Amino acid sequence: MVPSKGLRPWIRPIRNYQSLRRKHWSSWSDSVAASENDVQSYVSTSRDPYLNLSIEHYLLQKSPPSSKIMFLYVNRPSIIIGRNQNPWLEVNLGLLNAVPPNNARDTEPPSLGSVDLVRRRSGGGTVFHDEGNVNWTVICPSAIFTRDKHAEMVVRALRELGVDRARVNERHDIVLDQGTTFEAAVDRQDTHRTPYTVTDNAGPRPLKVSGSAYKLTRSRALHHGTCLLSSPNLNVIPHYLHSPAKPFIKARGVESVSSPVGNINIPNDNFMEVVKRKFADIYDAEGGCESQIVGEQQLDVLELRKGYNELKSLDWTFGQTPQFTFSSYPTEEDDRVRPASGLSPSARVFLKVRNGTISEASLSTSESTQFAYQEAQRVSQALEGRKLQGLDDWFDALRTTGALQDSSDLGAWLNKMLPPTTTPS
Repeated sequence: MVPSKGLRPWIRPIRNYQSLRRKHWSSWSDSVAASENDVQSYVSTSRDPYLNLSIEHYLLQKSPPSSKIMFLYVNRPSIIIGRNQNPWLEVNLGLLNAVPPNNARDTEPPSLGSVDLVRRRSGGGTVFHDEGNVNWTVICPSAIFTRDKHAEMVVRALRELGVDRARVNERHDIVLDQGTTFEAAVDRQDTHRTPYTVTDNAGPRPLKVSGSAYKLTRSRALHHGTCLLSSPNLNVIPHYLHSPAKPFIKARGVESVSSPVGNINIPNDNFMEVVKRKFADIYDAEGGCESQIVGEQQLDVLELRKGYNELKSLDWTFGQTPQFTFSSYPTEEDDRVRPASGLSPSARVFLKVRNGTISEASLSTSESTQFAYQEAQRVSQALEGRKLQGLDDWFDALRTTGALQDSSDLGAWLNKMLPPTTTPS
């Protein structure tokens, strides 16, 4: 029986009971923590990577243990490193705040101007974000989490959008197969294989379009990933993710695994709408899952702002770095190092860095006098105990009475290898 027009106003409130119930919560924080709010969805209007990662962490910490949460956001150009990574090893730090002359983009190497560097609270490798990259996060109980579950969810969304080459690979990343042979016998429901999958490296490598990182607690699991949809910066990204200091660093911690990447070429909004629907399907959200809009207003939450300020601090970004050594010449610890070009063979620098602080330093120069040796010793001792991220200019750090003849060349070289860092605005 078709209901009369007079009954229609009563139908919609019943279908949207969940959204009506939300109105009774006195604040956003209350709605996040409400035990009856079992399936939650959020979309950020902010492009601030520090804020979006802080919102994400707050959702992980404050949501009910049994709840399932989706969070979607887009960041301005930024580099996001993993919790246990070394920024001096992973990133060309000198490019982060490089301003091209006359706003031109054809600098060498290419520069986008101001690019944020953020250390997230989860593990995994380094990724580049921009407005052509949608970031998706799912938080759920640890008991129902697997490393492929939500990547498979995203693959199903992509396939619904016509991206039939998308699949989850053995590293839990999402890739686009580049094979040219179509195998009709492949099960279209298999999210780990497509008709274009090439085995045993018998063809072109797949393009990576979505990487994953995780944070697991006793009761909660967070899985977040990127999705390259329409980035205009694919030709620039490799320059940002290639550190000139890498040949001279021996490091503990997690090093990124590079992969060829590509754009999917679908609009951000289309992707987000289908992913939200697939999330609602997985967790049986009655009547779908209405998304709440979040953004700058979340900074009014005191605990969230505290996490935001921590992410922006140099001590978090650089001081959390696992121990590493930097040497301009081969050492017993690492004989793979080749002498630095542009320096005199006798001009040498060795640094041991723990939590961003120089714990050991050794300098030598081509000047062989006793006075020059003493000056080098004095500068070495002065460097010990200083924060590497606190050095504004290596010229100043190495400046002496003039006995160190190589200090100018060495300072220029170190400014390129270990450039000064700045606090985010």
